[in-house]
Amino acid sequence: MEKEIILSLTANFEDFVQRTEDGVEFWLARDLQELLGYSKWSNFVNVIAKAKIACEVSNQNVLDHFADVGKMVEIGSGAIKEVDDIMLTRYACYLIAQNGDSKKQEIAFAQTYFAMQTRKAELIEQQMLESERVQARAKLAITEKELSQVIYEQTGRNDNFAVIRSKGDQALFGRTTAQMKERWGIKETKPLADFMPTILLKAKDFASEITIYNAKEKQMQSEREISNEHITNNEAVRQTLLSRGIVPENILPQEDIKKVERKLNTQNKKALATNDTLNKQ
Repeated sequence: MEKEIILSLTANFEDFVQRTEDGVEFWLARDLQELLGYSKWSNFVNVIAKAKIACEVSNQNVLDHFADVGKMVEIGSGAIKEVDDIMLTRYACYLIAQNGDSKKQEIAFAQTYFAMQTRKAELIEQQMLESERVQARAKLAITEKELSQVIYEQTGRNDNFAVIRSKGDQALFGRTTAQMKERWGIKETKPLADFMPTILLKAKDFASEITIYNAKEKQMQSEREISNEHITNNEAVRQTLLSRGIVPENILPQEDIKKVERKLNTQNKKALATNDTLNKQ
């Protein structure tokens, strides 16, 4: 397919995007009919019917993606008539393209176009989840640094901070830090938190925040007192997770957070370079 045709079709697809008051994007089926090269509405309706079946088979609510609406059109001599139309989500357009006549140049393009758009959305979602995890790990590091400082300020020492943190791990997981590293296949020299999923990072952070608060409020003066407080808070967080069917030690580990950070940094640099190139054009 020639580059000019691809650019033209891409622009046309995006030009026909509309949005609801809530900001949800959609296409109207009669607009899409023309874009996909169907001259007869009746033929296009058959393609839409197949797409609805595919939607249902995928365990999606058909009405969430295919909404019947009316559309006013001019039929000549200034007369106006209401015709049936359908509001389509991007996913619905993708299914229609997949069930269309691939011999049509427009359909062949649309199949690739919507597949790429769907994949792009998946990649963006994955990047957002990874960024959230990186932020949660950074927040935990800040909180634990603050906890270490509070222990030092109120007891005059924090030599045993690593031990206190490890006791917190044991209270949260029902296993020692070393046992969890072995369970997750992590080297002894690697921090356990670097392999935790977001929910566990936030759980540990929450428990540590409570320890900091109570240590200050109750003016705890000994490491043992603060350690016991930290254990109690992690046990409480564990019970909350268990009550919701989440067993901390049974959650699978995630990729080393440092590798994730490097990957995100590389992606950001590529995105900035692409933007610079486009701006110069």
